[in-house]
Amino acid sequence: MTWILKGYDTFEERFYALSGEYPSQQEAERAAEAKLKEIEGTQPTVSTGEQEEDGIQDQIFVVRPDGTQYRYTGNPSPVGSQ
Repeated sequence: MTWILKGYDTFEERFYALSGEYPSQQEAERAAEAKLKEIEGTQPTVSTGEQEEDGIQDQIFVVRPDGTQYRYTGNPSPVGSQ
């Protein structure tokens, strides 16, 4: 059972695939954190509104093994809490 990530382009209002499969929530969130840092480099907070609800910076979602998902905003969750 693996965890995956997907991105959401807030400007185009569509999801897109991200590579990688992770054996745990913790590893998926570590990868999500790295992806957020990458996004910050290409879509700076100053011009995009960061990860705020009304911001236009791309978003990262963690997809659980059962297919449900949650948005990762840069605050790691206690393992098993999401």
